[in-house]
Amino acid sequence: MSADIEMKRLFWHSRRGMLELDVLLVPFLQEAYPTLDAADQARYRQLLECEDQDMFGWFMQRGEPDDPDLRRIVRMILDRVQPN
Repeated sequence: MSADIEMKRLFWHSRRGMLELDVLLVPFLQEAYPTLDAADQARYRQLLECEDQDMFGWFMQRGEPDDPDLRRIVRMILDRVQPN
């Protein structure tokens, strides 16, 4: 699959219909995803397979994913909008 088609597919999967998720995921995809290594890109794609309510809880810091790969990508997205 070409990179352009893949980015368009990811863009539509990043739009969740929940504003709180959209404002985190879409800018991350557009600005950070292209610079990620292949493993972190795979983690982002894995994150998109999760339920919106789970993601909402993680991004509101009400919990963390059990999966360490998901924890890593959630933390990367949060660190991007809440730098220390």
